[in-house]
Amino acid sequence: MRILLLFATLLFSAFSLAHELRPASLSVVQTAPEKFDVTWRVPARGDMRLSLYVQFDQRTQENSLPVAQMAGGYYVERWEISHPDNLVGSTIAIDGLASTMTDALVRVSWLDGREQVTRLLPDKTQLVVEDEAGMIEVAGTYFVLGIEHILLGIDHLLFVLALVVLVSGGRQLIATITAFTVAHSITLALAVLGMVSVPQAPVEAVIALSIVFIATEILHKLEGRKTLAIRKPWVVAFGFGLLHGLGFAGALSEIGVPEHAIPLSLGLFNVGVEAGQLTFIAAVCGLMFLLRRVKPVQLWETRTGTTATAASALPVAYLVGGLSAWWLVDRTIALIV
Repeated sequence: MRILLLFATLLFSAFSLAHELRPASLSVVQTAPEKFDVTWRVPARGDMRLSLYVQFDQRTQENSLPVAQMAGGYYVERWEISHPDNLVGSTIAIDGLASTMTDALVRVSWLDGREQVTRLLPDKTQLVVEDEAGMIEVAGTYFVLGIEHILLGIDHLLFVLALVVLVSGGRQLIATITAFTVAHSITLALAVLGMVSVPQAPVEAVIALSIVFIATEILHKLEGRKTLAIRKPWVVAFGFGLLHGLGFAGALSEIGVPEHAIPLSLGLFNVGVEAGQLTFIAAVCGLMFLLRRVKPVQLWETRTGTTATAASALPVAYLVGGLSAWWLVDRTIALIV
C-alpha cells in the first residue's frame, strides 16, 4: 500500500510539474531590412505566467509596444523591433530564466532564408546572434527537445506504461512499441510538413481516451478475457500511435522548425522522442526485474502463486485509468465550453 501511495504521489506531482517545465519560445522574424517581428511565448497557468522577459541589446530599437494575450496555456507577446546590422553580432538574453527550471528556444529568421536556433537554459541565459547558423546546433537542439517532450509528456508516458503492463513477453513488447513508434512517426511527419491538419484540442481528448482504453484492457486481461488488444496489442498501439503523433506535432508546431532544416529538425526531434521513450521503458522493465529479485516478493509469489508483475497490473490500471479518465472529462468539457 505504501508503494502504491508513493507511486500515486509521484504521478500526480509529475503531472503538476509538466506544465511548469514547458519551454518558453522566442521567434524573431525579419520582415524588411533592419526590421523584425518578435513573438514571445511564456508558459502560463490560468492568469499566472512565468516571470521571463526578453532583453535585446542597446542597439535594438522597439518600433511598437508589445501586444499581449493568453493563448493555449501560454502568455504571448508580439511587437516589432529594428537593428542596424540585422541583429548580427547582437546579444539576446532572457531575464529571469536563471531562477526557473524551464528553458527557452530562440529562433531568428532572416529574409534570405538563414535561421539560427538556440536553446537557452537556466545556466545559459543569453546568446550572440551569428552571421551563419550551425546545423549541428539545430540538430542538438531538436534532439534534446524531443527527449524533453516525451519525458515531460505525462499522458504519452502513461500510455506507454499501460502498454508495457498489457503485453506478455519480450517479443510482444518489441512488436507493440515498434508499431507505436512507426505510427506516431508517420503522423508527426505528415503534420509538420503540412499534409495533415487536425485541431489540437480534440486530439488531446482522444489521447486521454486511448489511455483509458488500454487501462481497461489491462483489467480485462486480469479477468482472463482475450480481446483484440490483448491478443494483438501492436494493432491497437499502431492505431492510437497515429493520434499520439498528432499530439507530438502539436507541441512541435508551437516551437516551430527552421525552414532551411525541416528534415533535420523533424528527424532529430523524433529520434529524441524515441530515445526518451526507450529510456522510460527500460526503467520500467528494470524496476519490474529488480522487484522480482527482492526476497519478500519472491516469498509472496510462492505463497500466493501470483507474480509481482500481475499483482502490480491492477493498481497501475486503476491509477493510470483514473487519471486519464479525469483528463478525458476535463479536455472534453474544454471542447464544449
